[in-house]
Amino acid sequence: MKKVEDENNGKKLFRQQEEMLWEHLHLSLHISTMMFLFGENWNNEDIDLKTRSIITVVALMAQGITDSSLKFHLQNAKDHGVTQKEIAAIITHVAFYAGWPNGWAVFNLAKRSMGC
Repeated sequence: MKKVEDENNGKKLFRQQEEMLWEHLHLSLHISTMMFLFGENWNNEDIDLKTRSIITVVALMAQGITDSSLKFHLQNAKDHGVTQKEIAAIITHVAFYAGWPNGWAVFNLAKRSMGC
């Protein structure tokens, strides 16, 4: 009986340590994202925010990423002055290089989120 209790305690301790590790990893990733990606990178004045927003949308589109991050960056592009006409032209242009399925997916998302 004692051996079973020791095994259960060991498994419980392992799960607790694993949860702590995941919490630490999540916090580290969040801090890095906020400090470097949305901090230093987005505030680098070598590229204006409108151009940076366009580049980000294009990079996500080229990878086929059409989740909430793309929706966020489409709205961000709009907030930084990218017009509906410009985003439609950008999506059309990039579709020739990133593939029509990616283009259609992004266009449909842009249509819903930006009114294109």
